[in-house]
Amino acid sequence: MSSSPAADSASRPAADPAAVTGGPGPAAAAVGAAKPDVVNYDLFAQLDLRVAHVLEAREHPNANKLLLLKIRVGDTEKQIVAGIRGHYEPASIVGRSIVVVNNLAPAMIRGEESNGMLLAASDGQSVVLLQPDRQIADGSKVK
Repeated sequence: MSSSPAADSASRPAADPAAVTGGPGPAAAAVGAAKPDVVNYDLFAQLDLRVAHVLEAREHPNANKLLLLKIRVGDTEKQIVAGIRGHYEPASIVGRSIVVVNNLAPAMIRGEESNGMLLAASDGQSVVLLQPDRQIADGSKVK
């Protein structure tokens, strides 16, 4: 939820299942597979998960399910596109700490650049942002 996975799926190329798991993985490519393929630790460790502070939030001008978030991760400010519109009002997330994938390749999503992805949980009906349970500096590494 730069971005949400759903928001990014059209803009980001799908990962090669063999590259993700280290072996063949046709089940990984199947939509709605009951059990995801196992990812080895070395691949997981490549993700740079960080705490970010939401500085600004606004509706995406060209998409009714997306918000544009200006975030601060340590000393860096950047924009992410998040598929959380309809679940959160922009003003309600300004000032919050969230967890982001900080090293995700940039992607253009409906004409706006996204430089990361926020993490959220969904049960199919609602979306909930993943947040630290107490105050911690933005830019802190999530382990």
